[in-house]
Amino acid sequence: MNPAASPVSCIRQFPSASFIYESLLTPRPSLFIAMAILKTSRLILRPFQGEDIDRLTELMANSDFMRFSPGPYTREQTQTVLGKFLAWNRAGQPSQFAVLFGSDSTLIGHCGFLHWHLDGVDEIEIGYRLDPGYWNQGIATEAATAVRNHAFADLKLERVISLIHPDNIPSRRVAEKIACIARERQSSKDFQRRSLQ
Repeated sequence: MNPAASPVSCIRQFPSASFIYESLLTPRPSLFIAMAILKTSRLILRPFQGEDIDRLTELMANSDFMRFSPGPYTREQTQTVLGKFLAWNRAGQPSQFAVLFGSDSTLIGHCGFLHWHLDGVDEIEIGYRLDPGYWNQGIATEAATAVRNHAFADLKLERVISLIHPDNIPSRRVAEKIACIARERQSSKDFQRRSLQ
């Protein structure tokens, strides 16, 4: 296979074994640009702001929103997460977008990029979480598609990953709908070694 046309990976993993998904898109040279605002037919994906802390705290305290994670977060834990997103934005690095829905632009979750150091390699993950009241409406797929397109067309990323818990069937379906294919399975030990950069 021609290395210039090799597949791009999309991987998402959580505390037990995971499936690794690989995109069928062609990689491009890496180039980071300032955080954009993405729009779809129903959504606005914009950079997070400090003022989002109250709504993000409400979402991250919800056990369904935090399913397949260590559990609900406190306000302090949420502030740490939001601080990472804002720091990546300030540094001009790919970051998570606040997902806004409808004419009133309700903040319903996040979708975008996370930075990991896995087995000695820096990786960028496409990750997403939505308010459970907005599940099963195609919103995660709509947001993830916009982010995937932004990753390759605008940011010129060579590879993105998505780490998916094997029991998270809806997330696996989203990955498949955005042209990712299962590439490999990893153990929970691999999950425990990863570190958010």
